Amino acid sequence: MLRLSVAAVGEDCIVASLRGPNQYYTSGSPATEEVAYNWGTRPHGDLNIRLHHEIVHTAAAHLRREFSIDVRRTILMGFSQPVGLNYRFIGTHPGEAGGVIAICGGVPKNWEDGPYQTVTAPILHICRSEDEFFPVEVVRGHPDRLRKRATDVEFHLLPGGHRFPSKARPIIHAWRERVLGKR
Repeated sequence: MLRLSVAAVGEDCIVASLRGPNQYYTSGSPATEEVAYNWGTRPHGDLNIRLHHEIVHTAAAHLRREFSIDVRRTILMGFSQPVGLNYRFIGTHPGEAGGVIAICGGVPKNWEDGPYQTVTAPILHICRSEDEFFPVEVVRGHPDRLRKRATDVEFHLLPGGHRFPSKARPIIHAWRERVLGKR
């Protein structure tokens, strides 16, 4: 994700790519050595959310100290599973980031009635029209759902399946310029 993230936001940014802490074999067999990572499973949802919050909070605080980055210039960006986790993070800790970029992911089921605060950080949510995990009839409702808690939501639906969209780069750059100002 690091290569795709840097290409999407630009090489003039400091990008930290956090890998989910849970390792698994993609084919179900260690013999293939195809390892992937995720942020957790439903049976341990609360624990996974808490661990995600701790990891993101710790990494962001370290980077802000190390590079003298203002919290308003800290952007959370996620593809797929981390999207919902990032929304939970910003809804729980609204002062911890200056924006959220969400790609091919969902809005938490309890977004409207959960324990979240108002989010003033701008949100850019990009979905795909043929996403096999997040159907178009569901994602079309994301902007309205996000606006229940967030004051600044920009939404785009791009053609394609559940992959990081190369056509998102100009959208992300324009959003970044609007939110953070010219480079």
